[in-house]
Amino acid sequence: MKIFKRILLLVLVLIIIAVVYNYPKLNILSGYSAKNTASSVFVAGRTLEFTDTTDNNFSPVNLASDEVDLENKIAISSAFGLLTRKAVYRKGLGSVLTLTEEDETASYLFPKRLQPDNVTPFPYGNAPQKDTVFGNINYDKLNTIIDTIFRKRNKSRAVVVIYKDKIIAEKYADGFHKDSKILGWSMTKSILSTVYGVLQHQNKINVTDKAPIDSWQKDERKNITIHNLLQMNSGLEWDENYDEISDATKMLFLDRDMTKMQENKPLVGKPNETWNYSSGTTNLLSGILRKQFNTHQEYLDFWYSDFIDKIGMNSMVLEADLSGNYVGSSYSWATSRDWAKFGLLYLHNGNWNGEQLFTKEWVDYVTTPTPTSNGTYGAQFWLNSNKQFEDVPKSMYFADGYQGQRVYVLPDQEMVIVRFGLSNFDENEFLKGIIGSLRK
Repeated sequence: MKIFKRILLLVLVLIIIAVVYNYPKLNILSGYSAKNTASSVFVAGRTLEFTDTTDNNFSPVNLASDEVDLENKIAISSAFGLLTRKAVYRKGLGSVLTLTEEDETASYLFPKRLQPDNVTPFPYGNAPQKDTVFGNINYDKLNTIIDTIFRKRNKSRAVVVIYKDKIIAEKYADGFHKDSKILGWSMTKSILSTVYGVLQHQNKINVTDKAPIDSWQKDERKNITIHNLLQMNSGLEWDENYDEISDATKMLFLDRDMTKMQENKPLVGKPNETWNYSSGTTNLLSGILRKQFNTHQEYLDFWYSDFIDKIGMNSMVLEADLSGNYVGSSYSWATSRDWAKFGLLYLHNGNWNGEQLFTKEWVDYVTTPTPTSNGTYGAQFWLNSNKQFEDVPKSMYFADGYQGQRVYVLPDQEMVIVRFGLSNFDENEFLKGIIGSLRK
């Protein structure tokens, strides 16, 4: 009996040690599940069952149990009953993880939005476009290539192909359609970069200026420019790891103000010589943007009034942290067609139906390879200048999000290609096939 009790005590001690050791991971696990559930249900309009069996159905997130309070628009996720996190939906700002009970009912500002244009045909409005058949497109080949990306293993949700401003192919998985909002994840970084391009065109900011961070002014970080941050080439320390407790996961699931974590990191390299992919850098840039406006309301409104709603991306929802900063690193939702409009804005060098929102020079800027990035990264956009996709033109560039969310801009082909899904895929073959559907 004494031996049995000792064994039982040892087992209990080991369980306690395991729980204590893994408690921070449980916080991240339940936090991810709560945030994703709240956004899926209250921003995208999906059901809890659909969310749990698709978006949250991967290890270890599927170990959390989820429920939603439809009346108060709250998602609750529990990791083995040991740790519970909540996320609340806020009109105009999407969903956010709470840190205190007061966060569930706190007052907040939200952006003013422009009314959608449902009269003008796509892409300059939301009305149906006039049917157009291009003689130089092999539609059978095009549709065959797109069908392959919807095979079960690819987990694709949406594909839209635009050629000369016309939708020439469009396909959705079961449960999705042209009005379904889908999370862009890190494609939001390219949205943030574009806000800088708009401000630069309006002569309200100069990205070559030193970053206006007060806490950096007494050390070497004072030499970091906004340009260095946009290129993720600041030399600042950052750990972008989603498999462990890292700077990125702590920021997204534990911070009230997500613009601060990167600010507090030391230099580990030289600015303009040390490229390091960092979601913290993008959120720091969101904080810098907020400083450009006299009021918080102006900051919230500008992204929409001077860019997003202006090009008819009326479905887009930018989600904000508890401090009211847009989470530029990760959280924006929109329909596939609206994401395609974003690509078209760049294809047309910042001109939208006759109005110049940013310049051709800005397009050149964001597509210029960052030093030490091996030609793969520009200013919050990914590049093909080193031919990582060997059968795709070097001029192609794209917004890139977790699990294969993509907006590809192909200037040489006058094309924009949008793909959404829950897994990565053979991008080279996909793009090669679509390009190959154009007859010479």
